[in-house]
Amino acid sequence: MSTRRLLWLLAVAACLTVANLYYSQPLLALIARDLHVTPRTAGLIPTTTQLGYAMGMLLLVPLADSHERRRLIVIMTAAVAVALVGVAAAPGLRTLLVASFVLGATTIVPQLVVPFAAACVADRERGRSVGLVMSGLLIGILLSRTASGVVGAHLGWRATYFGAAALMLLLAGVLRATLPAQAPPTRIPWRTLLATLPRLWRDQPLLRRHALLGALTFGAFSIFWTTLAFHLAAPPLDYGSDVAGLFGVVGVAGAVAAPIAGRLADRYGSDVVNLGATLAVLASFALLARFGHTLVGLGAGVIVLDFGAQANHISNQTRVLGLSVAERNRMNTVYMVIYFAGGALGSSVGAWAWHAGGWRGVCAAGALFAALAAVVWATVSRRAAVQARPGRS
Repeated sequence: MSTRRLLWLLAVAACLTVANLYYSQPLLALIARDLHVTPRTAGLIPTTTQLGYAMGMLLLVPLADSHERRRLIVIMTAAVAVALVGVAAAPGLRTLLVASFVLGATTIVPQLVVPFAAACVADRERGRSVGLVMSGLLIGILLSRTASGVVGAHLGWRATYFGAAALMLLLAGVLRATLPAQAPPTRIPWRTLLATLPRLWRDQPLLRRHALLGALTFGAFSIFWTTLAFHLAAPPLDYGSDVAGLFGVVGVAGAVAAPIAGRLADRYGSDVVNLGATLAVLASFALLARFGHTLVGLGAGVIVLDFGAQANHISNQTRVLGLSVAERNRMNTVYMVIYFAGGALGSSVGAWAWHAGGWRGVCAAGALFAALAAVVWATVSRRAAVQARPGRS
């Protein structure tokens, strides 16, 4: 298989697997009614899923630095199918939260295929290749909401998860048949791999900087998407989960940021891209606060928000994956654990902000996260970042 076709396959795999993390967001109002819980309580579902994802990245993704990567990708894809069945069959909120945590913990395939792609190309093409695979991942994030919203509105929320489980089993078979084997750069025991993670955080100032930037902007992103279904269901809009899901289609326009940001990061470095992306996220919440009570205003805000959040993430990840070849998956692990911890915090804050202040509270919380990201960009030691050149461990 040519490198180009391999990258497209990895992009499709990232798209289909990452979607499992976000199916719940347009369905929260339906789930809340079905399980007889409040919207604030239902907001625990995406929070728990993202916390599980962070745990899976912390404990499982480092294995790709010491185990054959194709086999690991196939096994985890099959494990996701099992977790999806658990979510679909959950009889109550407590069981659903446990199953959602397991779903998040097993859905680490996107964070295995991105470093897999980076290892398939020369360093000078890393940003472009990561951008291509990440564009698939980002489209999966956005269109997952469309798919789950439409299926949920017509067949019920459980049908979304049963269908996704069947899709994961099919994908596992395709990946097993088509992906090339990719040997790890070293053979290190699992405990030793985990023990190196604190050292990477301590010794890599550039890693810390980009992880914090990513966490705050993804937190802002999650604040919006966790509360959108509640906002659309409330007066004066009064729309269902299908309309909430359709905003994922609007957000796909923002996914064009992935290859663009990758190319810009290759050419100009991450600094300028990060600043522009962070300011775009901040501006999106100004748009949403002012015009978010109309579908057109919401659509405009979604495009700017998704563009800014994804451009920031691609720039961050392109730089992080270049810090050390031998420790690439562990670098990605540290970055993504902090990144998704920020997303989980954003989901929780979003549910709280909606309960406390409605839509204006949501927009204020999102703007605060974006402003904090701008502060991180401006104040974290630039000298330390310059010293952490790509290729150094």
